[in-house]
Amino acid sequence: MSDEETEETAEESRDDRYADVDTSHLDDVEDGCGCTEIWEHTSEREDAVAEDD
Repeated sequence: MSDEETEETAEESRDDRYADVDTSHLDDVEDGCGCTEIWEHTSEREDAVAEDD
């Protein structure tokens, strides 16, 4: 097996590991955003839920 084939297999294994993780809470986050934007998005969602209670 070549190095390239090994890297592809390792990448596929990582992708499979997270295949069943629900990421719907990040649907409104733009591709390529950073940690700060994700944190702000999730914080806003939590604030909205807290206001509904």
